[in-house]
Order: sequence, then C-alpha cells, then structure tokens
Amino acid sequence: MNKVETTVQLRFDIKGSPSLPEEVKKRLTSLAGHRVTSDGILMVTARRFRHQARNREDAMERFIHLVQRATLPPKERRKTRPTKASKERRLQEKRRSARIKSLRRDLPEGTE
Repeated sequence: MNKVETTVQLRFDIKGSPSLPEEVKKRLTSLAGHRVTSDGILMVTARRFRHQARNREDAMERFIHLVQRATLPPKERRKTRPTKASKERRLQEKRRSARIKSLRRDLPEGTE
C-alpha cells in the first residue's frame, strides 16, 4: 500500500501571466480545457510515478508541452471542392439507397 503522497499539482495563473501574449493565453485556455479553473488558473496534476521528484518533472514536461502547443498559431484552412468522382459516388449511393427503400414500400392498390 502506498503510504506516502507522491502526487504533484502544478498551478499556473494564465490570466495574470505578463509573459504570455493574449492570443497564446486564449489558445492555452482552450487547449487545457477542464484543467483551467474559472479564475484562469491552469492545474496540471501528475501522479504517474512512485517518486514525487519524478512526478514534478512529469508535471513540468506536460506544462511545457501545453505552452509550446499554444504558442503555435493554428493552420489556416484552405477551402477545397469535392472532386467530380466523389460527387458521382455520392449520387450513386443515393440512387442505390432510394432503390432499396422503394422496394420496402407497399405496392399501390390494384397492382397486385
């Protein structure tokens, strides 16, 4: 049984940080998700290892990785159009589906 508490909590005040630009703060907040409190404090909890020192390193590594991901601006999406072949495949699938469904319908009266 583990009798020693080895869990580490790293806290970082995103809103109050003077070293991060505003857009990085926004990206970091969205990337961190539920790990950010309503006060804008990021909490990274590490309990993977049995030694507190290793958990400290793990928490710092995860925090650094999060900040590095937040500093990269997202790629701009380029609009693309569906190819002619993909449009044709979609239409063929729609025709096939319609044909299958039409076979399930009851026949009109008098055509039996």
